[in-house]
Amino acid sequence: MNKTIRRASLFTLLLVLALLVRATWVQFYEGRALADDKDNRRNAIATYSAPLGNIIVGGRSVTGSAPTKTGDLRYKRTYTDGELYAAVTGYASQAYAPTQLEGIYTDLLNGTDNRLKSVLDTLTNRRADPGNVVTTIDPDVQKAAYDALGDKKGGAVAVDPKTGKILAVVSTPSYDPSALTDANTAGTAWKKLTSDPDKPLTNRALRQPLPPGSTFKLVVAAAALEDGLYTSVDERTDSPDPYTLPGTSRELSNENPNAPCTNATIRTALEYSCNNVFAKMAVKLGQDKVRAMAEKFGFNDEEQDVPVRAYPSVYPSDMYPSETALTGIGQFDVTATPLQMAMVSAAIANGGKLVSPHMVAQITDSGGDVLRDYDDEAGTKEIVSSSTAEQLQSAMRTVVERGTGTNAQVPGATVGGKTGTAQHGENNSQVPYAWFTSYGKSGGKEVAVAVVVEQSDAARSEVSGNGLAAPVAKAMMEAALKD
Repeated sequence: MNKTIRRASLFTLLLVLALLVRATWVQFYEGRALADDKDNRRNAIATYSAPLGNIIVGGRSVTGSAPTKTGDLRYKRTYTDGELYAAVTGYASQAYAPTQLEGIYTDLLNGTDNRLKSVLDTLTNRRADPGNVVTTIDPDVQKAAYDALGDKKGGAVAVDPKTGKILAVVSTPSYDPSALTDANTAGTAWKKLTSDPDKPLTNRALRQPLPPGSTFKLVVAAAALEDGLYTSVDERTDSPDPYTLPGTSRELSNENPNAPCTNATIRTALEYSCNNVFAKMAVKLGQDKVRAMAEKFGFNDEEQDVPVRAYPSVYPSDMYPSETALTGIGQFDVTATPLQMAMVSAAIANGGKLVSPHMVAQITDSGGDVLRDYDDEAGTKEIVSSSTAEQLQSAMRTVVERGTGTNAQVPGATVGGKTGTAQHGENNSQVPYAWFTSYGKSGGKEVAVAVVVEQSDAARSEVSGNGLAAPVAKAMMEAALKD
């Protein structure tokens, strides 16, 4: 064999070896990634080759599966009361990536979760029967919130303070997930939903932080009591009315000019929602102490999973004293979700201890055997002392009994709350946000609630936490506390 032929043979051999190495790499190392690629049609065919597992609310499936009439996707997802539970379930679509619980538990619901496989399934590579997701949602509380919000744009959350179970997650306007399930029709529905200026796909209960207004005064009051700045909610504060923001000539006044806010106690300041008291209190504490208390309640948490990841509620840093003053009344760059403000009320109602909020109780296999119990895993942490919690509970009761939150009174129940009206737009040029957060107790039952109304048909002069949000909270508490 001459030299040229040897070189050509060697080069050809190297090419063959390179091809074999590449083929091996693609098959064994990149194969999984290619199989999992969202554009791989085989995944959709496999997912919808059989009925999916279900999401359970109050012992009843609010999801299902139905045969399709054409195409290679044999089944599609169906929903019972889709608009009512959309903020909980999300959607499972043949055309779009799943969201909410449908997205988090995709593998469980389509049978590919390894925990579902028997030994025989593993040996034969057969897809297991799908599992189910059992939620903590109370259908009565969910419906009460949904009906009470009605045509308003807003969000609401209810939590059991003792257990951390989320009893309701509602966002309005809502949408019907069934419109997105079929690949043949989902595109039209998707275009309509995503172009809607009211953004019905946005989960306002968990994923749209807004300025919390005066509901944040509970956090500032908790910081002042824990720090020892004041020892009692009935101790008089040093609070001029109006209060001049530090380093400025701007005077901060109160909504009610006749309210007894000069040097008011924390109880009176919560009852009348005195801005001057809490603005000065925040400055006197300093931004670091207020932020530390806010973070104990859950603000600035980038990984707040319930198990849907909630957007973080924010307490800012590096502020001027005048800006710190504004954070004391829930303005400047403070933002919160209804979930976060429900957590504040839940911790206060539960003696200062916050149980991790969660809206999934268990996940099970197709036979009902529990694969994971989230109720047993719920952690508890102390946010404030029992003494501080008791004092804040008492002051919140005053708000509902004779203060700015009387529309939240529930006959036969002990209710405490806090209203909020947050400025919206430059120089408050747009309709304010109306907030209410509260707790209710009756006959051994407890519930903590937070509601935000972004927009309604009410005139601007009629927008208030008591007028718009408190009635929604009342309906939710009545549903949760009923015998």
